[in-house]
Order: sequence, then structure tokens, then C-alpha cells
Amino acid sequence: MQIEPETTPRFAAGLLGHRTFRQLIKFGLVGATGFIINVSVFAFCLRVLDVHYRLAYVFAFCVAVTNNFLWNRIWTFRHQKDDSHMAMQGARFFAVSLLAAVAGFVLLEVFVRAGLPKIPGEMLAVALVVPISFLGNKHWSFR
Repeated sequence: MQIEPETTPRFAAGLLGHRTFRQLIKFGLVGATGFIINVSVFAFCLRVLDVHYRLAYVFAFCVAVTNNFLWNRIWTFRHQKDDSHMAMQGARFFAVSLLAAVAGFVLLEVFVRAGLPKIPGEMLAVALVVPISFLGNKHWSFR
């Protein structure tokens, strides 16, 4: 199936105009900052504080999840922001993030045991659980 050149701009405009796609882009940008924070904290804990990689993963998760919740609440899903429900959104966001973190923790353990260096293994593990985070937060945390 070949896409006609004149339909491509309409398709792109329609996709960019769709709220879910815009949210996915925003969620990705917030996630990118969280990813940088996560990896930075993880590396700092390993290299400077000499913390075991499992504990470093947990600490990095806590710092990054706080960043991500605040930015997703303020920016990504702001139309669904209700001050009276902030605690509930926070609890749901944390539950979804915890599920993703457990999956990421398992992946990190597999990668490290397979011989992958810890920091690249953590980066890969965190990146692979993004779909869990987006879908859970879009359809449950910030609904």
C-alpha cells in the first residue's frame, strides 16, 4: 500500500492534533528528563557513594518518579488536574511507577547477570518499561 504524497501532511496533522499523541509526546519529554535524572542518580550512587546497584536503582527510582509525577501532573495531563484529587493521582502514579520499576528491576537483574555493565543495563531496563508507565498513567492515574 502506497501513501499518496498529498495525504501525508493531512495524516501527520491529524496525528499531531490527536490529544493522545500530544500526551505521548509530552509524556516522552517528561520521561526523558526523568530518564536523565534516573541514570544520573544511579551512576552517582554507584560511582560516588559506592552503593550496591540494587539500592542505587531504588534510590534513582524514587528521585525520578517524584520529578515525573510533578511534571506529568502540571504539564502532560494538566487538563485532568483536579487539586482535590492530587493525593489519589499521586498514589495511582506511584502504583503504576512501582509496577514499571519492579519490571525494570527484574530486567536490570537479568542484564547484569548476563554480563551487561550496570549503567547501560539500567538505561535499557528503564527504557523498556516506558509503555507500562504511559498506558497506566494515561488510563488510570490521570483519568
